[in-house]
Amino acid sequence: MKVLVTGGAGFIGSNIVKALEAKGAKVIVLDNFSHSGYKNLFDVKAEIICADILDESIYKKLPKLDAVFHEAAITDTILKDDTKMMEVNFNGFKNVLNFCVKNNIKFVYASSAGVYGEGPSPMKEGQKCIPHNIYGYSKYLGDCFVRELWKNNKNLPSIIGLRYFNVYGPGESHKGSSASITYQLYLQMKKKLNPRVFNYGEQKRDFIYVKDIVNVNLEALNSKESAILNVGTGKARSFNDIIFILNKEMKSNLKTEYFDNPYKDTYQNFTESDTTLLNKILKVKADFSLEKGIGDYINNYLG
Repeated sequence: MKVLVTGGAGFIGSNIVKALEAKGAKVIVLDNFSHSGYKNLFDVKAEIICADILDESIYKKLPKLDAVFHEAAITDTILKDDTKMMEVNFNGFKNVLNFCVKNNIKFVYASSAGVYGEGPSPMKEGQKCIPHNIYGYSKYLGDCFVRELWKNNKNLPSIIGLRYFNVYGPGESHKGSSASITYQLYLQMKKKLNPRVFNYGEQKRDFIYVKDIVNVNLEALNSKESAILNVGTGKARSFNDIIFILNKEMKSNLKTEYFDNPYKDTYQNFTESDTTLLNKILKVKADFSLEKGIGDYINNYLG
């Protein structure tokens, strides 16, 4: 099997690359390395193509493929350049999707829980989406584009959109301020600094470990159905929960410091996924609880 992973040098993309190679797939990584971590690719055998998904000429040079995992995107939710966000996350997305449709290639892509904004939880795929920021909007438009394709075309390859909730785990260190809250709190606490979170740490997220994300992507590869699916644990946990678990795993007793949230108008205070459709279509559930995921992350990757 020959598979293309866009954004394959990034956080989730590189984890997918490694999992595919472990299953014997021949992998091609397409990445422009503008938001990636080259160290994530040290131990892979994949062919590396340094190119931009906005460059339409690159698609003419690709070999015959069995599947494409589309992970390339700008994920910094506080990026001020709306034009750049839309160009990469929407126009680039359409380029990759159109390539797959034209060549009848299975397409699995990363959407986001950011499409829901402050919508009611648990969040369901069919509810009204009101994105809070341009990142969420760019992902929402991608999902809308796919749904329009389904309406007007009957002979499409399998298309699976995965609305990731809050992902954390190995391979995210290059992301800086847009890395997970779990990783950022770990860095603070490693320096023996008190962890700092927005008042009063009871914001809740559906935190999902990257190994579960990878497993869902691989299951999507086997699906003959097309769908847009939530990918989360189905259980929201607070920032205070993360700090408690980190203190336990790091054998520390650091006190939390709280401060005002400067992003109140564009901030999701609560996210929790309804995973009914995910379980029905892909027959997969998250294996890692927050405790198990953070434990594995610290003890096997961060040390």
